[in-house]
Parts: sequence; C-alpha cells; structure tokens
Amino acid sequence: MHIKLLKKYYFIDKFIKSNIDIQDKNTTIIYRNYKKNYNIEEILSLKYYCKKKSLKFLLSNNIKLSIKLNLDGAYIPSFNKSFNHLSFKFKRDFILIGSAHNLKEIRIKEKQTVSEIFISSIFKKNKNYLGLSKFKEISKYSSKRVVALGGISERNLNLIKLTNSIGFAGISYFIKKKGP
Repeated sequence: MHIKLLKKYYFIDKFIKSNIDIQDKNTTIIYRNYKKNYNIEEILSLKYYCKKKSLKFLLSNNIKLSIKLNLDGAYIPSFNKSFNHLSFKFKRDFILIGSAHNLKEIRIKEKQTVSEIFISSIFKKNKNYLGLSKFKEISKYSSKRVVALGGISERNLNLIKLTNSIGFAGISYFIKKKGP
C-alpha cells in the first residue's frame, strides 16, 4: 500500500531555534510579519539556519523582499489581492504559494500564478470554517495543488488524507508541547 507523504508548512513570527530544530526536511518554514518594518537581520539569520537544516524558507506578504534576499519563495495571504509581482523576474525554482477561504479568493490566487493554494479553515471553527466536506468540495474547483490549513492536530491529521490535499499548514501542530 502506498503511503501518501504530506508536505508540511510551519508559520512562524519569530526565530526560535528549538522549534525549527524539531522539524523534518519535509517542512517548509513561512515567516510572517505583517508589520511594515522587517528585521532583515532576523530574516537572513532564519534563511541561513533553514538552509543549514535543509528546510525551505518563505517570506509572507513581501515578494519583492523575498527575491532581493534570494529566499526559496514567498507566501501570499488571502487578504493580498495585488498582481504587482507578475512583473517581477523570479529565479527558476522560486516557490509562490497563497491562501484562500472561498472560491472567489481561489480564483484570485490562480491569477496571481501561485503553484499551491492553502484553503482555510478545514478544522478550526472560526469565521472561515469549512469543515471536511466543504473543504473537499471547494478544493475540486482549483487546478492548483491544495494544502489544508486551520486547526490541524495529531487527532485529525489522518482526515487530511481523505482529501486531495498534498499537505497541511499551521502553527500549533509544529510546536513541541511541554510536560505530559
């Protein structure tokens, strides 16, 4: 029987070595900082540390800076509807991914030429909650590879394998819990 290996995407907002050290090589680190000022030194430190650990490293919501710093790629959040990056010149293996909550946002991400779309929220019961059935249905409408986002835990991880998702993304799943 063929076991489907899921890609993993870990969102971080600060550089904590111990959290990155416990990730396997199948994990991509996405640094998100929605403040206007970026700490370039921290981003470069993350870049070199991820490279040392053989992890892909993406910057959220700043494609131009991702290109300038020669990162592995960039992540476009659902609220970013801009098409300015289409005029940029990318290196051949530059990764461009985005997230969406509904069909309209999926179409925008496709026009932004992302290679993968994170669809949210599959399990987390928030204003964007889809649930497993709706997630499966909405993901059929995209020709792009789909990644599950929102409320992923050890308990529901196997349910992702019931979808056409190539992986999952999150925050809390990747942080090692302290204590029993």
